[in-house]
Amino acid sequence: MSTVSSSNTAFALELFRTLSQANPAGNIFVSPLSISSALAMVYLGAKGDTAAQMAQALSFSSGEGVHADFQKLNADINSPSASYILKLANRLYGENTAHFLPVTTQKYYQADLKAVDFIGAPEACRAEINSWVEQQTEILCCDVLLIIKLYFSLEHFIT
Repeated sequence: MSTVSSSNTAFALELFRTLSQANPAGNIFVSPLSISSALAMVYLGAKGDTAAQMAQALSFSSGEGVHADFQKLNADINSPSASYILKLANRLYGENTAHFLPVTTQKYYQADLKAVDFIGAPEACRAEINSWVEQQTEILCCDVLLIIKLYFSLEHFIT
């Protein structure tokens, strides 16, 4: 797990450096682990140049070791403790008109792929995603997704 810890530290430092340069006078509130975990799920299905570029950006070494390390990290984070509550919840949402290649996000990230109608019903998707986040956080985080206008053109993930 030290590999993923080192990778996440390098990614977090670069992320904060980039964000602080973009907004030098402002505060920054992000979760680098959540971002790197989400990108790692995408990386699981990446191939060729896309995989190489993602690995470089995320400071990953190649191979399944990264995903096994994330699996262990997620298990450690989600294990109960008497002194604190820390929970990492993952889910992928994909446009229901796309045909995604099967990936093993459930095995490594305890995340399923939920097909939704981003194109025809973006408001319903927003409400569904926010409802899922509320359930996972016991209503501590509400209205996380305010705008759904994200489009990925990832030929490696869509058949």
